[in-house]
Parts: sequence; structure tokens; C-alpha cells
Amino acid sequence: MDPVALFIPCYVDQFYPAVGLATARVLERLGVKVVYPEAQTCCGQPMANAGAARDAAPVARHHLDVFSPHAQVVCPSGSCTAMVRHHYADILPGDARVQAVGGRTFELCEFLTDVLKVTRLDGSFPRKVGLHQSCHGLRELGLGTSSERMVEPWNKVRSLLSSLRGIQLVELSRPDECCGFGGLFSVDEPEVSGATGRDRLADHTRAGAEVVTAVDMSCLMHLEGLARRAGSGLQFLHVAQLLDLAMAAPGVSAPATA
Repeated sequence: MDPVALFIPCYVDQFYPAVGLATARVLERLGVKVVYPEAQTCCGQPMANAGAARDAAPVARHHLDVFSPHAQVVCPSGSCTAMVRHHYADILPGDARVQAVGGRTFELCEFLTDVLKVTRLDGSFPRKVGLHQSCHGLRELGLGTSSERMVEPWNKVRSLLSSLRGIQLVELSRPDECCGFGGLFSVDEPEVSGATGRDRLADHTRAGAEVVTAVDMSCLMHLEGLARRAGSGLQFLHVAQLLDLAMAAPGVSAPATA
């Protein structure tokens, strides 16, 4: 397999670099050679979400410049992966690289299940874990089935987590509801954003979760901020961090925190 290029979202790079490092370690433990293109910057999602497509275009074009040479790209974010795969075509119409790069850009768990064909991970995480399903990962990337669909449920992230020894995935009453962050939405509509986030925290708490995990650190950032202000004891780990901890010492209980 050719080396995999890590696409690290700007907010992960600036605020949660441990998530990027955990992503690299998980891939390397599975025999994947990882490279990090240092010229990468933002994917342009914040500008695009604000309706500033003209401002997003040069950022998106630079992203394609950086990642076009790489055979496969892996990102620890459902929203940034969805941006490249589904929204660059609107920002850069006519650029042939959009479909090519988008088609080989994967969210981490998606890459593990769909490309590496991982069905079971050798690791241990004996904690009660609540899985928050981010909107982009669920609705745009199809990481799992949404609750309104009358089909046999499946979920790529949950499948990977459930293979870990000792883990208890708690059952939420509303398993695919938005956290309320939505990027600029949390700034424009803070009351609605906060109320939605508190609803999600209450669901995880009622279910008995000790740790909340997700494929998007932006969702976890929002939920963790609300939890801290409320004095909650919930812990928050990106799925890459959780997998990294669990796989660090197979057969040995993972530590409680990152």
C-alpha cells in the first residue's frame, strides 16, 4: 500500500494536536505508512459555511495542490472529509482534481472499515462509552444508518469500538441527534446551540456513559465546554484517542484519560 497522507483539520492542529498524533499511531499499528504534508492549511469549510464561497475557493484550491500527489488521504474529521468530498465541486466547478481527491479522502473509521477491511481491533477499553454521531459523518459520509430509516441498523464506528475488550457502549434514547455546535451556528444561535448540547449531555448521562466519543473533535469541543461549565464528570475522547489508548497495550486495561 502507498503511504497515506494525514489531513489534519486546522482546529485539531491548533487546539487538539493529540488527536492528530493518535490518528497516526492507530494507522501505524495497523501497518500503514503515514506521511504529513506540511503545506496543508484549512480546507475552507468555515468560509463556505458562512456563504463566502469566493473566499473559500483559494483555500480549497491550495488543499487540492497539496493532496493531489497522494494516493490516499485520511482525516480524523467527518465534517472536513465531507467538505472535500461533497462541497468542493460547488466551490471549484470545472476543476478535475475535485472528484479525484475527494474520491480518495476518507474519515479515519471509514478508512479502517472500507479500505483496510478491519473488522476487529486488538485492544482493551473497559469503560462505559457513549458514541456521539456527528451530522456530517452520519448524513454525508454514511458512517451508519440514521434512526428514521426502516432498515437493519449498522454503524462503522460502533462496529470498531464494540470489538474492543471490556468496552460497554451505552444505549442513547436519541442516538443520532445533533450536538448543536454547527460551527457558525453556535455563534449565531447560541441559545439554541447550548440547549441542544445540554440535551445531548443529559442523554449520555442518563445512559450511564463515563466517556463520550465521536469522529469530530468540534462536536466534542462543544459538548465538553458545556459539561465543564455544568460541573459534569463526563470525559471526552476523540475516537482516534480512544482507539490509540485501547491498542497501546493489547490485553491490558486502558488508562482512564488521554
